[in-house]
Amino acid sequence: MKEFKILAVLVVLVGVLYYGIEPYAHSVMHPEVAPANFNFDDLKNVDTSIKGNGANGKVLVEANCIACHAIEKVGHLQLMPNADAAAAYGVTPPDLSHAGRIYDKNFLANFIFDPVSALHLEHKYPVGGAKTFPMPAYNWMSQQDIMDIVVYLQSIAPKVLDDKVGHAITFKAACGRCHSMKYGTLEATTPADALKTYMGVTPPDLSQHIKSRGEHYLHSFINNPQVLIKGTAMPRVGLTEKAQEEVIAYMEEIGDSKKEERETVGLWVMGYMVVFALLAYLWKRQIWKKVH
Repeated sequence: MKEFKILAVLVVLVGVLYYGIEPYAHSVMHPEVAPANFNFDDLKNVDTSIKGNGANGKVLVEANCIACHAIEKVGHLQLMPNADAAAAYGVTPPDLSHAGRIYDKNFLANFIFDPVSALHLEHKYPVGGAKTFPMPAYNWMSQQDIMDIVVYLQSIAPKVLDDKVGHAITFKAACGRCHSMKYGTLEATTPADALKTYMGVTPPDLSQHIKSRGEHYLHSFINNPQVLIKGTAMPRVGLTEKAQEEVIAYMEEIGDSKKEERETVGLWVMGYMVVFALLAYLWKRQIWKKVH
């Protein structure tokens, strides 16, 4: 009976620590933030209910975008090597082949209208400030024209499989300009020295971020970095929920490839410990029953 009393005391102490003190400490160090907002309904410069015209969007993209951006899906190749492009713009401009697939429609339209406000980088590029964001605002365009561009980009976006290869393609399109994934043999397309100048700090390699940050943190951070690190140079990425899940899935496939196996083994270990504890108790009762 004494053992059960000791066990009960331990259960109470661990319960108080785990369900009382630990959550309080965690809430102080990591305050709750609003859940990821994949509607991007704070962006209201463009009426995204306007029906776009893809044919006109193609004309507009070729007139306004391909001087800086590649669109390899339709044959518009990158005009400069990555290092030269980074030297010219501060960061390598993205290939727009997958833009219509990975970015939310509302975010993409409002990004074209005003990139700085869509990315939540007003603190880094204030109006009248010394620094200018590499991409100009196209707020002089009509909302119809902007939606025509969005529809065109959506129409040319290739489909990818929901597997490791597809996840890698999404990661490269969404994150690969600034972040490397060494364990996945992916290197950021913007050279490190240019990135440090552009961002103010070298963006981290993301090979192990799934372990060091965790899936819940990454969902909030990618969706809106400012809610977790006020003043960070990391922009809001603007991914759809599916694209963001693909990015995090790839980070998990590279940085925590044994997760499922580890969790399965963990259950077996817990079961073993329960059985072992029961056998140890029965053995103890058998050995000490005369004393008791």
